[in-house]
Amino acid sequence: MEKSLIIRDLHVNVEDKEILKGLNLELEKGKVHAIMGPNGSGKSTLSYALAGHPSYEVTGGEVIFEGQNILDLGADERAQLGLFLAFQYPMSIPGVSMANFLRTAVNSVRKARGEGEMRVPEFRKLLNEKMASLKMDRSFAGRYLNEGFSGGEKKRAEILQMAMLQPKVAIMDETDSGLDIDALRIVSDGVNALKNPEMSVLVITHYQRILNYLKPDYVHVLVDGRIITSGGPELALELESKGYDWVRQEFAVPA
Repeated sequence: MEKSLIIRDLHVNVEDKEILKGLNLELEKGKVHAIMGPNGSGKSTLSYALAGHPSYEVTGGEVIFEGQNILDLGADERAQLGLFLAFQYPMSIPGVSMANFLRTAVNSVRKARGEGEMRVPEFRKLLNEKMASLKMDRSFAGRYLNEGFSGGEKKRAEILQMAMLQPKVAIMDETDSGLDIDALRIVSDGVNALKNPEMSVLVITHYQRILNYLKPDYVHVLVDGRIITSGGPELALELESKGYDWVRQEFAVPA
């Protein structure tokens, strides 16, 4: 089983407080991994630390991606290698259209890989193909990035970014936050349409409901800064029915 991302003994501080306390996790290539855990367990800290957010101080451990420890790389360099983060709360950029933003992002990745810049006609053709596959109206590309978007539209915009950038590892941080059932299904359908043997997906969530649509291969439980147990999709159902107290008791984790 080929691994796309390996996290070993990761320690991360936020504002001088240790949040991740020796986290270990391996993502299998081409599979969907879900991380579930109670509020304050370190789920979002993990996603931002992996993406290279400067406010998250890594004090120990390593993250191996594409044959190297990426903790010494900047956020842009990690993205250029093929690491993608879908934010819980995507920011708006007035005055920058989706199409222009995506073309800049795509060409930045191509440049880092030693490839030539994608010409406008070629980019437009690819963008239209991806939007069609995700059942998105073409007018979406002309709108300013996340400006006036609903919660569901913001998440769909990130799925479109994922489709255009074709990352090797896609991290989805609380993607289901604030979505109604229809929007959740649309976003999940988009992710499912993009799944392929070369891309691993890491879904970070508090609730099981998005996993009804994304169908994870593996579920990992994060409590108090560590992965305390892992299993198949049935583990998510067990957490949904029992809550997190039982797993704390089972593995002697303080509340």
